[in-house]
Amino acid sequence: MEAKAVARYVHVSPRKARLVIDEIRGKDVVAAREILKFTNRGVAETVEKALNSAVANAERNHHVRPEALVVKSAFADEGPTLKRIRPRAKGSASRIRKRTSHITVIVAPREEA
Repeated sequence: MEAKAVARYVHVSPRKARLVIDEIRGKDVVAAREILKFTNRGVAETVEKALNSAVANAERNHHVRPEALVVKSAFADEGPTLKRIRPRAKGSASRIRKRTSHITVIVAPREEA
């Protein structure tokens, strides 16, 4: 009886997103929200939205109180990469890779996780 939320095509590299996600994995929802609120990274806001969505899904679909939930798993997968060109010296060009990620948060009741 777990609930899941996915934030797709987030314009941040998965490596940067994993730094924030690693902080909340395994924590209860109240502690995870506090950590995300005071994390000084731009992606923390997006991860918090995904966490709130997963909690709302659990509350709506499984009738579970938010205080009884824990972050069972959270991960950031790689999304499509936007490829751009930057002009360089002597008429050459270099590739700029604008990476995206899919952030998944899964919450479950405390005894199940």
